Amino acid sequence: MTLWLRVFLVGLALWVATVVVTAWTHNSNLVPTVVLFGSFLVPVTFVVWAYGRGRSPRVTVEMMFTAFVVGGVLGVLGASVLEAWLIRPSIIMYVLVGLIEEGAKLAALIFVTRRMTTRGTMDGVILGATVGFGFAAFESAGYAFNALFTSEGLSLFQLVETEVLRGILTPVGHGLWTAIAGGVLFAARGRITVPVVLTYLGVSLLHALWDSMTAIAIAITLVLTGRPWQFELLRIGRVPRVTAWQVHIFTLLNWAGLSTISLVALVWLWTVVRSGKHRREIASQ
Repeated sequence: MTLWLRVFLVGLALWVATVVVTAWTHNSNLVPTVVLFGSFLVPVTFVVWAYGRGRSPRVTVEMMFTAFVVGGVLGVLGASVLEAWLIRPSIIMYVLVGLIEEGAKLAALIFVTRRMTTRGTMDGVILGATVGFGFAAFESAGYAFNALFTSEGLSLFQLVETEVLRGILTPVGHGLWTAIAGGVLFAARGRITVPVVLTYLGVSLLHALWDSMTAIAIAITLVLTGRPWQFELLRIGRVPRVTAWQVHIFTLLNWAGLSTISLVALVWLWTVVRSGKHRREIASQ
């Protein structure tokens, strides 16, 4: 059994056991354990997998630990400060969030790798993914913690539901986007070139589309299936009741949009990795 699979299965077993014991004993002291295991399990697993797939003498375990913890925390802190300062409800809100969070992660990657003298595309992909997964882990812990509190008291079910959903989506989110940006940045030897800037804008756009997909799916559903009385209620500022058919259409559009964004990002990462291998082959000739 490979290392990443052992990490995932052992971590999953411990998380499930913690959830069961917490639900059975109602011991709130175990809640932080549920939050941490659930939030870090998938990101850590993918970091271990990435390290095994792209092994490089320049990327050490210590460097990956620093990228995950220091880079992830710095990214979260930087994004939080900038979002509190710049973000206001508007039509461009999701675009600003994408620009800020992808910029914060890229800046954190530059900071934690500032002493690297030799860089390769795969080094940037691995370390970029590590920073991104660190960011995702700490962000997910915050979302899980907030989900715990409801108007009816603490909700372990809502916490677990949030962690499961974010765990499923994590592999095609922050880690993937920062892996792309990191690969292009390291291919440019750490310099801020035109391809690096364009890549940053591109992954920020993917991020913005991902975050706004619910709103986009709602808008498309209303355009395709909206009734006159629903538009009239919206016009006067009231939320209309939706039909079962509209719920199905919304769900289909939402998941189709997220799947398309994920596919575009995966293909983009594949081209970055392939380009890096090609340059390495040319350099070795």
